[in-house]
Amino acid sequence: MKKVKIILTAMAVFCLGFVANAQQDVKIGYTNVEALISLMPEMQQIDADMQDYGKQLDTNIQTKSQSFQREVAAYQQASQTMTEEARATKEQELQKLQQEVQKYQQDAQSSYQRKLGELLEPVQNKVFNAINAVAAENNYTHIFSESAGQAPILLYTKEADKFTELVAAKLGIEIPEALPEEGN
Repeated sequence: MKKVKIILTAMAVFCLGFVANAQQDVKIGYTNVEALISLMPEMQQIDADMQDYGKQLDTNIQTKSQSFQREVAAYQQASQTMTEEARATKEQELQKLQQEVQKYQQDAQSSYQRKLGELLEPVQNKVFNAINAVAAENNYTHIFSESAGQAPILLYTKEADKFTELVAAKLGIEIPEALPEEGN
């Protein structure tokens, strides 16, 4: 019986030593991807391009809406003198025109999002490549985003372990005293 206890104790100590050693090899980092992307020099041009594109889309939407409003006003003035059949035909035309304006607005929104995605993709890839490179160079085993739409799932990290700053240095960008907030 004593031999069994000694063997079990030795196995437990061996296993604990193995687990403790494995835990020492884990290095967890956290970073704010959105902040890094917002600090990239390319973002100024992307912001300017998207503002211009948004203005173009808004102008086209306003033009189509104004055209629709003119058609409605013309119909309202002429409707008193129209036959019932002509009124019904014109109302159907106006409904179709209104649907076209609404569809154009939806298409413009989709187009805006698609263009933004296309412009952001190279910047995102650059940041993610830098994150991967810094993680490999500094022997990190796990990196979490600290602003993934919710609180990060991270139980412990050393306060002095600032992965965001390492990635920013890799990208050649400076981090201001206060990082930009999400949505700004």
